[in-house]
Amino acid sequence: MRKNIFLTLSLVAAMLIALPTFAQELNKLSKQEKQEGWTLLFNGKNFDGWRQCNGTEMPKNWKIDKGTMNVFTAEGKKPGQAGNGDIVFSPKKFKNFELSVDWNAGKAGNSGIFYNVREVAGQPIYYAAPEVQILDNVDASDNKIDSHLAGSLYDMIAADPKTVKPSGSWNTIVIKVKDGVVTHTQNGVEVLSYTLWTPEWDALVAKSKFKTFPGFTEGVAKEGYIGLQDHGYPIWFRNIKIREL
Repeated sequence: MRKNIFLTLSLVAAMLIALPTFAQELNKLSKQEKQEGWTLLFNGKNFDGWRQCNGTEMPKNWKIDKGTMNVFTAEGKKPGQAGNGDIVFSPKKFKNFELSVDWNAGKAGNSGIFYNVREVAGQPIYYAAPEVQILDNVDASDNKIDSHLAGSLYDMIAADPKTVKPSGSWNTIVIKVKDGVVTHTQNGVEVLSYTLWTPEWDALVAKSKFKTFPGFTEGVAKEGYIGLQDHGYPIWFRNIKIREL
């Protein structure tokens, strides 16, 4: 019996030692992901492909921080005051895709991930694009409405808050868009689904803050850019990758 226990413990120890060998590097695609058609939107080293929404350069309140993309409170602004730092990945517009993003919110952090972004001169990124909410659900000031919590379709459909890890922890959100059918999967759990350009979608818009936004009432775009929001709080992003469907 002792011999068998010793053998089992030895095998477990060997497996634990071997585990780091198989850990995927940050901002890198595995061989399987490459075969499945995934593409990185962030290489962990610079902002290649990214620029300010309705602009040409990266805003100054974004930096590369230890292999992550970090937005922070802009100079002269208070926490919660955006510094016109919304950004888009502009080399390509996407229509049917699966997007995966790791995010980490600072205390009271608030931000968002956008898709099908249609730039409208003089308007913020959320004016004409659906938003997947990023939030410190515990301490953020915008945590009083269920559909404003992390993983939600902002101001429209609430995500299960139990699927969110606390401020200072990494969360993974996967947004899948296929022929208008959209799902949000948060930390491995599908938290909601909806279908764009339907009567049901129109009803959601009509009950939301976007009911008077021409970017929504005229209909969100059929394709567009991927975007990230500057809401005036520190947020970190990494492992931003997409595959077209």
